[in-house]
Amino acid sequence: GEGMAKLQFELVSPERIVYSDDGVEMVIAPGAEGELGILPNHAPLLTTLGYGVLRVRHGKEERAFTVAGGVLEVRPDVVIVLADVGERVDEIDLGRAEAARARAEELLAKGPPPDTDEYLKIQAALRRSKLRLEAVRRYGRGARPDRPSRPEPED
Repeated sequence: GEGMAKLQFELVSPERIVYSDDGVEMVIAPGAEGELGILPNHAPLLTTLGYGVLRVRHGKEERAFTVAGGVLEVRPDVVIVLADVGERVDEIDLGRAEAARARAEELLAKGPPPDTDEYLKIQAALRRSKLRLEAVRRYGRGARPDRPSRPEPED
């Protein structure tokens, strides 16, 4: 091909193909051991993902996605992410994420429900809603990725 090597990137969640692009220059993923940066011609790799934001660079654009666990597979020119949960940050509904967080916090404030599974589900929902809110704050439409983001003081 012309110029720089490119990667084909696919982010797939159990429900759908969240995003697919064959002109990607770099993928930055939240690996279990910290951030992974994957460039074209990367060695084959299969690794698990943590909770966090996955970013994809295409030219001057950077797209951000929240991923909550899953697997990242690198083949010679292809990166495939099979995420348990995967969403485009620019599609996240802030109102819903805020409501979900409030609801989960309220349920947890009552103390652990007798059912452990239920408790773990609520905790996972809380983690996910916090991840969504943080992702929108850092990478959403209003955020400026060209400026290093300083942590805002907690109130």
